[in-house]
Amino acid sequence: MDLYVKLFEVLFPVFFVIGVGYYLGKKDPKINTKFITDFAGNVGTPAMVFYTITTTGITLDVFIHYFVYSIIIIAGFSLVGLLFLFILKKDIISELPPLILPNTGNMGIPICLFAYGTSGLGVASAIASVIILFHFTIGVFLAKKKFTLNLVFKNAPTYAILISILFLYFNWEVPKFLENTTFLLTYATIFLVLMSLGVALTRLKVKSWRDAIILGLVRVIFGPIITFIFIYTLDLSGFAAGVLLIQSSMPSAVLTYLVGSMYSSKKVVDSVSSVIVTSTIISFFTIPFIVFIALKYFI
Repeated sequence: MDLYVKLFEVLFPVFFVIGVGYYLGKKDPKINTKFITDFAGNVGTPAMVFYTITTTGITLDVFIHYFVYSIIIIAGFSLVGLLFLFILKKDIISELPPLILPNTGNMGIPICLFAYGTSGLGVASAIASVIILFHFTIGVFLAKKKFTLNLVFKNAPTYAILISILFLYFNWEVPKFLENTTFLLTYATIFLVLMSLGVALTRLKVKSWRDAIILGLVRVIFGPIITFIFIYTLDLSGFAAGVLLIQSSMPSAVLTYLVGSMYSSKKVVDSVSSVIVTSTIISFFTIPFIVFIALKYFI
């Protein structure tokens, strides 16, 4: 019974705030969330990356291990994604991002925080760091079919990751004023991005329900399956393995739509939007199961 109470405590705050955003988006279709995007991209996310990596007790060794694990697992996502996109006769390059880049930031980090506390927050951020970097490297390359290195250097979270690694490597103590500032920005960002996700769900449309449901299921079903096999193969255990499993079960990241809308054709963008919507809706049913498994077997 305690496990079910814990599961409710973990998921209710996240789904409630998403619901608030959805309600606001329905009530005012013209609600402007640009300030949230600008804040999260330029201030909130870099602060969250720095705070969660440097102040939650994660070591450089753990950071590197789970950073690498994430890359390997994304490679597995890619193989499955390419197969299903080929079967459905989709654009196997430009439509791949929503299948390989889960929403580890908006949804994954807060869920891992409530599931495992600040320790889980650090590992979750290490995994999310990979996704952040991939959005502005592989994600842009796939959407644009051309790589632009300039985006990496213009991406504020990239610098936050590098600075955080320096703090871990040299074992520097974070000044209290900086810890307090990034702490406030981190929790403000978590709230705002969850709410903006709810708003986004009122705006994104589904063009082909059949294809979108299939690809949405691929994202939220095969993600944790591939990761569970990986965890079993490497005999990983403890809360860090649970965080990895939870992060892999997240739906498609909304950022794949934003990147795609800048570089891909309308047909591709519509498909990406559809997968984000269906995978997010399906995840409301699959995430409780995955979190239950994580809390039961990886503590």
